[in-house]
Amino acid sequence: MVAAFDYIIVGAGSAGCVLANRLTADGRHRVLLIEAGGSDRNPIFRLPLLAGAAYWYRHTNWGHVTQPQAGLDGRVIKWPRGRVLGGSSTINGMMYMRGTRADYDGWGLPGWSYPEVLPYFIRSQDAPHRAGDPYHGVGGPLRSVQATGDNPLYHDFLQAGQAEGAVPNADFNGARQEGLGLYDFNIRDGRRESSATAFLRPALGRANLTVWTRTQALRITFDGRRANGLIVDRLGARMPVAARAEVILAGGTINSPQLLELSGIGDGARLQGLGLPVVQHAPGVGENLQDHLGVYLTYAARDPVTLFGLFRPDRAAWALAQSALFRRGPFSAVPLEAGGFLRTRADLAQPDIHITFVPGLSLEATQKGQGRHGYLINFYQLRPQSRGALHIASPDPRTAPLIDPRYLSAVADRACLRDGLRLARAIGENPALARRKAADISPIAADLRDDAAMDAWVRAGASTIFHPVGTARMGADDGAVVDGQLRVRGVAGLRVADASVMPLIVGGNTSAPTMMIAEKAADMILGRPALPPCDPAKG
Repeated sequence: MVAAFDYIIVGAGSAGCVLANRLTADGRHRVLLIEAGGSDRNPIFRLPLLAGAAYWYRHTNWGHVTQPQAGLDGRVIKWPRGRVLGGSSTINGMMYMRGTRADYDGWGLPGWSYPEVLPYFIRSQDAPHRAGDPYHGVGGPLRSVQATGDNPLYHDFLQAGQAEGAVPNADFNGARQEGLGLYDFNIRDGRRESSATAFLRPALGRANLTVWTRTQALRITFDGRRANGLIVDRLGARMPVAARAEVILAGGTINSPQLLELSGIGDGARLQGLGLPVVQHAPGVGENLQDHLGVYLTYAARDPVTLFGLFRPDRAAWALAQSALFRRGPFSAVPLEAGGFLRTRADLAQPDIHITFVPGLSLEATQKGQGRHGYLINFYQLRPQSRGALHIASPDPRTAPLIDPRYLSAVADRACLRDGLRLARAIGENPALARRKAADISPIAADLRDDAAMDAWVRAGASTIFHPVGTARMGADDGAVVDGQLRVRGVAGLRVADASVMPLIVGGNTSAPTMMIAEKAADMILGRPALPPCDPAKG
């Protein structure tokens, strides 16, 4: 007998956990949530300081890599994505960031303007430190807290930035994004807050929610042109499962378009070339790939106030005890607490780079990983113009797709990173921060003598900031994969609700926007009216 549910959600990540919670809340619908990975109970996912290790923990990672990137000297870039309950929200840096009004208004889609998405951000959020602020919520599932910025290097970085013209900003998710300050993070009582801890765990006791881990979706099944279920591999056994109402893809920017193509939805010629039957010719599947590309400036430090000193065995033991017993101390924070959003040129209408300071030489939380006392300044371009693509290479679901972000293929992106490099270097060389410097590690002044040298340095060292979006683009045109209701165009009973539907990448981290998409999707799926628009700027 085939197991049957009203809704099947594919992927228990940032979006899938939100959907599982919201679709089962009233008890009327039977929901199956499937996840290819397993539990998120490993301590590496609990302690915020271990985010740098969680990124790369191979047992809970899809371990994707890109094709060689011509714009990055032919390098292959690692793309970690969470293969675990909570998905990438279980392995990310926990930074709570929404993007700007212009980002959502720029999508140009009814229902997705900034005033229309803000209520969903607010509904999700639990930010007691911002109680009474019209841009924020209190009492929602997703806790956010503001960093304390205890390390003195954060203060020096902020002072240096302000000396170079940056304005202070105490809330990057409020009335304006521009400026420097301390970030908000998804941390609850000293522990990581993921989509799994915030949304899924409170719903696990509901009789109408079933969660299958270690279960990979192999393909979507159809009755004519209507999706009616999946073929899955559950714990090594291949089996069908039926959806009476809808199949909802929430596998993310890589897995969702991969499953669409495996199921016959994609460019018809491409699919036929792989021997796959075509259900719906949809050439936009896998296209429009966008990501944030980061640049890292590193410095040796004069003073022993960096992460390197924390991981001397006796200090590490004490810090770990503080976290275990009192849920405070360095293990209860993410070591990238200060930064913000800056314009590299005065004529720009809004910030074009996101800059962050780390009081260490990497996020790897070990003495070996740090190597020596040092600190880094990282920045990335907020709205790159380069566009890539992602497509299956084989009809075998276990074969990784071909990922080609085509980093720096747009001339404007290279110019932005040069401008960002000049600004980041100016902050790093400002006396407020430079007094902490023992030496440049990378880049040294000789690396930056002219535009060509800066371009070469960026090509040699830039890497992903882990924010891929856009491969199942939402829109009203023929090239869009899903419509404004997130329904896959040309078929019935099938939606996509994750970061892949973003038409344009948002100016900031993508975890909270992905949860917002899932919040809106839940109302759409259940036929509920959208939350009333909210625009605090207009009163």
